[in-house]
Amino acid sequence: MHKHIIVCDHIHEEGLKILRSQADISVENLAHLSKPELFTHLHKADVLITRSSTSVTPDLLESACKDSKRLKAIVRAGVGVDNVDIDSCSYRGVVVMNVPTANTIAAVELTMTHLLSAIRRFPGANYQLKTQKIWNREDWYGIELKDKKLGIIGFGNIGSRVGVRAKAFEMEVIAYDPYINPNKALDLGVQYTTDFQDILACDIITIHTPKNKQTTNMITSKEIAQMKDGVILINCARGGLYNENDLYEGLKCGKIAWAGIDVFDKEPAIENKLLELENLYVTPHIGANTLESQEKIAIEAANAAISAARGSAFPNALNLPTKNQDIPDSIASYLELAQKLGYFAAQAVNGAISSLTLHIHGLELEKYQDALCTFGLVGALKPSLDDGINYVNAHFVAKERGVSAHVELKHSAGAYKNLITLTVTTEQESMSVSGTVYDGHIIRFNNINGFGMDLEPKGNMILVKNTDVPGVIGSIGNTIARHNVNIADFRLGRHGDIHHKEALALILVDNTVTRALLDDLRAIKECLNVRSVLL
Repeated sequence: MHKHIIVCDHIHEEGLKILRSQADISVENLAHLSKPELFTHLHKADVLITRSSTSVTPDLLESACKDSKRLKAIVRAGVGVDNVDIDSCSYRGVVVMNVPTANTIAAVELTMTHLLSAIRRFPGANYQLKTQKIWNREDWYGIELKDKKLGIIGFGNIGSRVGVRAKAFEMEVIAYDPYINPNKALDLGVQYTTDFQDILACDIITIHTPKNKQTTNMITSKEIAQMKDGVILINCARGGLYNENDLYEGLKCGKIAWAGIDVFDKEPAIENKLLELENLYVTPHIGANTLESQEKIAIEAANAAISAARGSAFPNALNLPTKNQDIPDSIASYLELAQKLGYFAAQAVNGAISSLTLHIHGLELEKYQDALCTFGLVGALKPSLDDGINYVNAHFVAKERGVSAHVELKHSAGAYKNLITLTVTTEQESMSVSGTVYDGHIIRFNNINGFGMDLEPKGNMILVKNTDVPGVIGSIGNTIARHNVNIADFRLGRHGDIHHKEALALILVDNTVTRALLDDLRAIKECLNVRSVLL
């Protein structure tokens, strides 16, 4: 039976040629259709190829899966999957894949373009001479990159290559990325720091992180106030990493001399007030827009779609289904548990993870130790990599980052049928979290770093380690109330050793946890450690 691939958005002709050359695959390029028209064809597809113009919503999936169960995969021809409802895809058993590295060089070079445009004020000089027909050299004094400090937030595929190019300009480069091995920066001749203040002291700052809970609004008025007067900011990564209102005020008052921005909170950004400012250079989200990268993206997307259609492989899969022919229903919830344990633990420690250990208690789980370890790794690496980590590449990425992962089997689970304990270790500390599954599907955590606690791992949580003395709970509650945050649940764990004078509070709240709230909680003298965790 022929497999059918539908191309929903425009891709490079080379990708279409590859698709059309397959004897066992038929392809329809429907990029020219309106979305309502496109939806009427989707039920015929085994695989869809999309780009940013087609959002993968529950409505799209309903159209694709309504009259048939053919759709098995969606390939996002690009890096970002902000417009893909991955949970809805997972619910329907549809694998989501992306093309994470094809546009790396394009994004790196656009970053350098913005950087050079800002320091030499190139767009303004070009506009004055070409459009206004004014020859005034005195208006366009710039600065030199040589000997300037460049702070790079996020030192992955793109950030590290920006660093290499900046070194060629004889810049002093400082990298901040708590999730990498420092040697990655040091081997490239780049300084590595764990102190964010070192970045804020730089002449130029560029950001290259995924967009997630930790990185959204990473730069606000608070950080801008601590920067040098006349700092230059660059963002060719994701909209929202810099708070746009605070960026606007910083540019308007001159604290920020120049900014180069390719991405915005809401796109298209034609009504964005930032566009009013003369010291802002912008591009319309064109980080991947080179002929070379578009060709690479199309080729990789086509090959991924072909493999998925044939069922031979799902390269760069972001959500391989937990319930497949090899995993019985009774085990699927333990895979989810392992991932939640890893995700929780990674958010509750400082620094780059150097090791992950999974202790599996219970004979029933031993057969699935490899899958459990993979899911635990995905959870532990997701806070730092977001869409860059998946069930296919987890062990490869872990090895690349110097993260060792191993499993220890314990035949007895004590009072439990099965029990999993996941431990992550950084240079500074370790975090162990245990959990089990009740009635085949009810996931519960029951121990955090030796503190017994029964909780459903879900929602916005604040984790507070405190001295076990009277009045602490009241102080914590009052502080949270002052920030107009509602407490939905409050769990207190005490150590098994009665002489241990510390306790652990896990507080579930209804609101987003702000940095200001965490700072105020840390100011309580009895609070020894305060973390925010989102599950």
